[in-house]
Order: sequence, then structure tokens, then C-alpha cells
Amino acid sequence: MREKEIKVIDLFCGIGGLTYGFREAGLDVVAGIDSDETCKYAYEANNKTKFICADISQISSKEIDNLYDDADIKILVGCAPCQTFSQQTNKYKDRIHDERWRLLEHFTKHINNINPDIVSMENVPELVKFDVFKDFEKNLIKQGYSVYHKIVDCSEYGLPQKRRRLVLLASKLGEIELLKPNKKQKNRTVYDALKSLPALKNGGINKQDPLHRCSKLSDINLKRIKQSKPGGTWRDWDKSLLPECYKKPSGKTYSSVYGRMCWNAPSPTMTTQFYIYGTGRYGHPKQDRAISLREGALLQTFPIDYKFTSDYQTSLKVLGRHIGNAVPVDLGKIIGESINKHVKNCCLH
Repeated sequence: MREKEIKVIDLFCGIGGLTYGFREAGLDVVAGIDSDETCKYAYEANNKTKFICADISQISSKEIDNLYDDADIKILVGCAPCQTFSQQTNKYKDRIHDERWRLLEHFTKHINNINPDIVSMENVPELVKFDVFKDFEKNLIKQGYSVYHKIVDCSEYGLPQKRRRLVLLASKLGEIELLKPNKKQKNRTVYDALKSLPALKNGGINKQDPLHRCSKLSDINLKRIKQSKPGGTWRDWDKSLLPECYKKPSGKTYSSVYGRMCWNAPSPTMTTQFYIYGTGRYGHPKQDRAISLREGALLQTFPIDYKFTSDYQTSLKVLGRHIGNAVPVDLGKIIGESINKHVKNCCLH
């Protein structure tokens, strides 16, 4: 019997973390679509597939559908920008005016028009609280999909990052679910991911690896990180180093910023500002500096040879956004393997 031809299209593809993971799982991703033109180089250089710069709200479903050509099984995946749903962003009344709020509605429109066999979505856990997600799920069920969703801790799947994500899978072929974590698998730590990298000075750049560069700490932040303990908080500092806001009763809750990561544990969630020491626990476990772009990329499980830019003149801000916004490669591979197993099981029975 002829093997089914499976093709995947990655909406909101960014620089290709999810696509790369799917390709590692043996799936053919024929195109990635994203409105950020700056992602094109990294996406195409590493994934050897087409990057289409387009706004999901503007591109037609027919244009997307044509990319599948004559595939037997169509898979449509996407990770809509999640900042508007994150608990770290604005309050609800501000979020609903964010245009990104409606991206799931545009995703729904394309699903209804294209009628893919399998749909996958990855996003922040907070999304499940909102009607926009509940409506997305209800529509899938109405369209005849078997729907599964779960909030997963990436560290349980062997990623060196304590990243909680919502993963949704939907299929018209039958019941589908995410592969379960391997209980025998050893949890990977920051040390496991970063141990091979050379030391770096505050604000330095490694000549052999231009991505291994870090932002320069201010004098006051350099004093703070020198008094910071791995896994500790600002409570380890001399009082003279405290920002004014931390001296107020409300400041006592800010325990996860201006901190060092621990060597022997997974890292905190990589955000688009992971290269800034004061935005989270992004201090290096041993060295007196913020983590580098390379370190953030490795914690996001990008391979060491992943090409992020053609000349490395791209700013820390842009590269930080690219890396922090990405779906971790290894999580993408797990989702891809789950889909692959599901398709094979359904086609055999």
C-alpha cells in the first residue's frame, strides 16, 4: 500500500523552532508563514523550505491551501504570538484591545476554509482562561475534530527549561494525544545545556561564536549580580543596592527578577528579554553577567549550528525576540512525533 504523503504548513512560524522540530520528527514542512520579515533568513537557512512573509489576517485560505499541492494528509500548525495572553502583560481590559487577540479567530477561519486533517497549536497556559480559546476549541469539535489539549512542563520532556506551555492537538482521523514524558529520562539542567561554552565577560562577545554575546550590565547591576546567589533573590543583597520599589511592601513579591539561574536545575522560561538581567532570573549561574544570546538559544534547544543571522550585526533586541518567541525545538519534535505516531496508527487500522 502506498505510504500517505503528509505535508505541514506552519503559521506564525517565526525563525522556525517548531518547523525544525517537526522536520526532526520526520514530517515535511512545505512552508512557514509569518508577518515578521526579519525571521526569513533564519527560517529558510535552517529549514530548507519556503518562508512567506504575510499577515495571517490578510493572506487567503486558498493561497495557503495551494501550498499542500496533492498531499494525502494536510497538517496546519501555529503558535500565535502569546504576549497578549501572558500573565506578565496587561490586565484583561487592556488585552482585548490588542490586535493579536484576534489571531486565533483568523486561525479558525483558515481551519474552516482549508479543512486540514490535523491541527496543532502551542501557546501560553493562561490562554485556556479566555473565551477566545474556548471558542477555538468549540469550533474544532463542531467541524468534526477529535480535540486534545494539555498544559505541559517542558522540563518533564527533557528540555533544560522550566517552561509551561499549552499544547492542543486536533484530528479528523481519530483520537489524538501528546506523547507522555519518558519517566526514565534524566531531567536536563542549565549545566547540561551550557557547560561546553567558553567564559564570557560582562558585555563581551566571543570571537569564534558571535552569537555568544551578552548585554553590558550597569555599575549598580554589576554590584547586584555579584551579591546574587544561584536560585536566590534580591533579599541576598545589601540594602543599599535595593531599587526604591523593592523597599515598599508591594515590592516583596518581585522575587524572580535580578536573579541567577541554578546550574543543577532547568532554567526559567526564556522570554523575548532573556538577555536582560533585570527582567527575570537571567543572571549566569557563575559568571557576573547576563546570559548570552547563544545560551538562550541552547536553553530553547536550538542546535549549536542553527543560523540566526547572516552577518551577526543584528541587534540584541531583535535576536532576543526571535529566540524568546520561538517554540523550543525539542518541544516541536515531541509534538511532531506525536502527530507522526497518530497518523501511522490511524492509517494501519
